[in-house]
Amino acid sequence: MRTQPVVYVFDRIQDKRTRGKIVEIPIDDCYAQGRFADLAFAYAPVGLVVTEARVIRQCNNAFGRMFGYAPEELAGQLFAILYPTDAEFVNIRDRGVKQLRETNRYWDERIMARRDGTLFWCRVRGHSFTPEDPLARAVWSFADLSAERPYFPLTRREREILSYLSEGLTSKEIAINLEISHRTVEVYRAKLLRKFGVNNTSGLFHSMGGIDGDHVVSTSDQ
Repeated sequence: MRTQPVVYVFDRIQDKRTRGKIVEIPIDDCYAQGRFADLAFAYAPVGLVVTEARVIRQCNNAFGRMFGYAPEELAGQLFAILYPTDAEFVNIRDRGVKQLRETNRYWDERIMARRDGTLFWCRVRGHSFTPEDPLARAVWSFADLSAERPYFPLTRREREILSYLSEGLTSKEIAINLEISHRTVEVYRAKLLRKFGVNNTSGLFHSMGGIDGDHVVSTSDQ
């Protein structure tokens, strides 16, 4: 007998024994019951995740695969589990909050971490259910950019300077923000150009897949 693929969803039945738990629903049953939204969420070809105060409440299959987890393993986990370091999870908190509050639309490109520690570029889009407090309840999509933008190992300082360069800041302006000398910034900039084999900042971003500077998240954002 053929085993039906199943959809993992939070139970919506008002039953104290099952409410709030993840349950399996066979795909054939989803069609029979008209639960197409559950199917769409579970099998969308892009990572989807519902969060509450930065805690993962539910994610779909693509999201779990992207990070190396089964969806049910991530339910209830703080999003920090998917960042390279706890410090980066803390520092990125307020990025996009203003845009979500004003327009309820936001996207950026950031570096995330898979279960095995592999780092990769990801495009993130968000929509809040509570725009007055954007991170209270929200839904996010995650797209793996590894195929078009391989991750090149960078030190934290290199990532900081790369992010500021993407915003069009001069070496002196970056130096003020990082509280270092502008000569030090120039040294790091030169290292980045050599690392990527390019001659200028424009070439640097082009070599990284045409990053849009306004949407690059530095893991040191405050």
